[in-house]
Amino acid sequence: MPKDWFEWHDLYQTEPRLQQRLEIVREYIAHSLNASPQGVIRVVSVCAGDGRDLLGTLANHPRAQDVYARLVELNPQLVERGQATIESLGLTKQIELINGDATIASNYSGAVPADIVIVCGVFGNLADENELTRLLGNLSFLAKPGGFVIWTRGHSNGIPHSETVRKSLREAGFAEVNFKLTATGDMGVGIHRYLGESVAEPKEPQFFVFSGIANRAR
Repeated sequence: MPKDWFEWHDLYQTEPRLQQRLEIVREYIAHSLNASPQGVIRVVSVCAGDGRDLLGTLANHPRAQDVYARLVELNPQLVERGQATIESLGLTKQIELINGDATIASNYSGAVPADIVIVCGVFGNLADENELTRLLGNLSFLAKPGGFVIWTRGHSNGIPHSETVRKSLREAGFAEVNFKLTATGDMGVGIHRYLGESVAEPKEPQFFVFSGIANRAR
């Protein structure tokens, strides 16, 4: 079992459901880029890891030069690896991967509201449904009206947890654009659009509490 989140990311080399999840997430990011208006596309990524979902998409996307992104990740090794990828893509003036706490609203200052919000690998690491509701209530601060939100949620013990997320997003003012399960059947990936109004300030300075640990990641 991985001892930390840096080791956990190495599971992408061997775990089919993570590989399939990443493929779908990149598909949805590409869709969001294609559907965004001409001009600058602002992106934020919560608990971004090494940014492989966004950076892997931008490597071959025609609108890469339009993207200005803020990726927030707490693990310094993942940040270092992601920054090396950003440099290799020649996107250092457009993409910033900061070593910070993704639960804190101030770490997104100046980068929101965004056209695309990536919250992958987050919902399964919250303590309960109340914490999910809390985070969803703050997504209106991160996303601009009409902006895309891309998310993931794993299933466990036969419980389709992604259905709870879909229902909660609907109730929070987000319209579903698409949803897919991985071929393994135990990981959901969704893309929604925010239908609400612009929100100038977050509801609270801390969006949520990330309570997951790498060797029990869901």
